[in-house]
Amino acid sequence: MCRILPAVDSLDQHLYHLEHHPEAYRPSFCPHCGVSGVWRHGHYLRKADREGEDGLYLDPAPIPRFYCRRCQATCSRLPSCIAPRRWYPWIVQQAALALLLNGSSLRKVARMSRPGRHTIRRWWRWLEDRFSQYSFHLRSHFPALGRTASQTAFWSACFRRMSLASAMAVLDREGVIIP
Repeated sequence: MCRILPAVDSLDQHLYHLEHHPEAYRPSFCPHCGVSGVWRHGHYLRKADREGEDGLYLDPAPIPRFYCRRCQATCSRLPSCIAPRRWYPWIVQQAALALLLNGSSLRKVARMSRPGRHTIRRWWRWLEDRFSQYSFHLRSHFPALGRTASQTAFWSACFRRMSLASAMAVLDREGVIIP
């Protein structure tokens, strides 16, 4: 089951989809046992808007939950704008990573963006550690990303073609674990 609902690129879109198209979030089967027909099981609140201006934050954002009556497990689906298990949205992470790819130092990127140096370093290591796995799956979908062995060249080409959120949604559909 995909944990990420693609093409929901902002919290405004997420809130609109929840109100007008809530069934788009419902998984077709339970990710734990594979049975179809999971029930809507409320929601949990996620603090996801770190970019709001002048106190106009969209927090907390509701994330729909679903319940499987067979195995009694619950699951949820995130819009593509919210990164699983992370404080900052994909767009903030991509901006910081793109600056690093363009040769900026970690200190300079941390001064220019909101996350701290240690957080940005952790994101960079995350991409480095999973480069072979992520690049394999993304290249199988997008051959235009090329055969280069350089991580910098690959991620630069990837970010020119798609957002980090879109790339992670593709990986999620492939069943690749995104921490």
